[in-house]
Amino acid sequence: MKTLLFILLGSAVLAQPQPGYWQQKADYTMNVDVDVKSFRYSGTQELIYTNKSPDTLKRVFYHLYFNAFQPNSEMDVRSRNIVDPDERVGARIEKLTPDEIGYLHPTSLIQDGVPLSFQEEETLLVVPLAVPLAPGASTTLSMNFEGQVPKQIRRSGRNSKEGVALSMTQWYPKLAEYDYEGWHTNPYIGREFHGVWGNFDVKLTLDKRYVVGGTGYLQNPEEVGHGYAEKTKKTKGGKLTWHFIAPNVHDFAWAADPDYVHDVANGPNGVKLHFFYKDQLKIAENWKRLQADTVKLMTFFNNAIGPYPYKQYTVLQGGDGGMEYAMCTLITGERSYGSLYGVTSHELAHSWFQHVLAFNESKYAWMDEGFTVFLDALGEQSLNGNTDAFAPAYEDYRMLVENGLEEPLTTHADRFDTNIAYRTASYDKGAVFLSQLAYVVGPDAVIEALRLFYREFAFKHPTPNDFKRIVEKVSGIQLEWYLNDWTRTTKTIDYAIKSVNPLGEKTEVLLERVGAVGMPIDFGVFYKDGTQVIHYIPMQMMFGEKPPMTDVSNWVIEKDWAWARPTYSILLDAPIEEILQLRIDPTGLMADINLSNNVFENTQ
Repeated sequence: MKTLLFILLGSAVLAQPQPGYWQQKADYTMNVDVDVKSFRYSGTQELIYTNKSPDTLKRVFYHLYFNAFQPNSEMDVRSRNIVDPDERVGARIEKLTPDEIGYLHPTSLIQDGVPLSFQEEETLLVVPLAVPLAPGASTTLSMNFEGQVPKQIRRSGRNSKEGVALSMTQWYPKLAEYDYEGWHTNPYIGREFHGVWGNFDVKLTLDKRYVVGGTGYLQNPEEVGHGYAEKTKKTKGGKLTWHFIAPNVHDFAWAADPDYVHDVANGPNGVKLHFFYKDQLKIAENWKRLQADTVKLMTFFNNAIGPYPYKQYTVLQGGDGGMEYAMCTLITGERSYGSLYGVTSHELAHSWFQHVLAFNESKYAWMDEGFTVFLDALGEQSLNGNTDAFAPAYEDYRMLVENGLEEPLTTHADRFDTNIAYRTASYDKGAVFLSQLAYVVGPDAVIEALRLFYREFAFKHPTPNDFKRIVEKVSGIQLEWYLNDWTRTTKTIDYAIKSVNPLGEKTEVLLERVGAVGMPIDFGVFYKDGTQVIHYIPMQMMFGEKPPMTDVSNWVIEKDWAWARPTYSILLDAPIEEILQLRIDPTGLMADINLSNNVFENTQ
């Protein structure tokens, strides 16, 4: 079996977002005071909201994520009723006491000087506007709010298992996104986000012993201490204010702890890589080692997809696993080095696929996670020589199909019947979408398309069709059938060698489409004298052909195979005695669910 490697080449084709594309803009200025003993905080938020839509908006919505961490919340009820609950949550929210729950409550809200009424609906805030917001207009929404950091860690929270005091994600009143589909007012049940692009100016005031890192550029490093962590701050009493500015992002996250070590590494293109981790001997060696490897990873991802656009990226020990945020990530740190490297690689890759290309994760988690897994696997293949980097995604996908748990990739992230179905679909089947696409259009076209996608849709909210159109333009191949069958259905691929019939000096092979999903076929013929020939059978609906594989000298293009015809006959110009093996898809990039019928071994 051949291994198909992805070679990183350049691209020249141009594309643009669909005509009439628009997106909203939200600029935040926040001043927040935190009591690290009670884990309560209060703050002010001035939000300048610019309506770039063609619609007049009569109300707006905010997310109040921390309200999910209360007994009988939707997150709690869902976690207690799903058949395979996330072990990090389980039934623990139900047991939280009033001083352990999370909450986020606005106490006042003013629009351009006019007080507004508002209504909390658990994790959403409904706000009728005093003056409707016309197309092209801006309004200033000034809010006072108060919150409590939950004891239960789910991405956010306090006093994690590894002892990190504050993991502050989804912590502020966040304006919901309004786009061509309308308002995205999904309650916080457990998964995925969608945010408005804008600028953040955030001041965080807390105990001066604490070290803070996160989204944005620190504006006052001298004031908070050289290197952020001077031992003089360990004295009791008093607070410091940390001032961060983050340009053109759609979220803001931070973490803080009095025992953080803070290291800085020089990344590519002048990027500063910051690392915050607990002052513990058992993890320090791994976190020191991680820094040079993170530089290598960012360099590779830059070359593979396009340059990281900010001048800072921060890796924070915190949270409950690994979760990406704008210009930073929170990861658990007490891991083996292989695990620490792996989670950092994945979360860093999210900087391209979610924090520059900002998919609606609730609807398209398979793009957010799947494209990230693909990029992560590219790095594993290229940097570490792992030629099987894509294999786990195929194995997980096939197991999900075998167990009868698969649901369409178009399923909303919160609506999957099981956690395993969500995870396998989003991470694994989403990654296979790209690696299998390389089988359909060629690996060079996939890399070229990803680079063009990045250039044309950076700092936007692209959709699956946006990516499909770019691949079509790069490759010249029509792909509506692929996007439809792979993402909108659970139909499967299964091709078989149905029969092999000797015809004197020739051999007739009958191929069969057993599964409902059609695909082009690379049909490998391996002769006893060592000759190898790939008979390429395009699918008619493609209206195009992929280029020959670079390491295949004998590449024969056969006539198209129309999807509705279940069988296809191919006549080989050789007697069966000369044939050693026949194989459908020698590269293994097609996600055929039954590999046992893909090979004919000549035992004569």
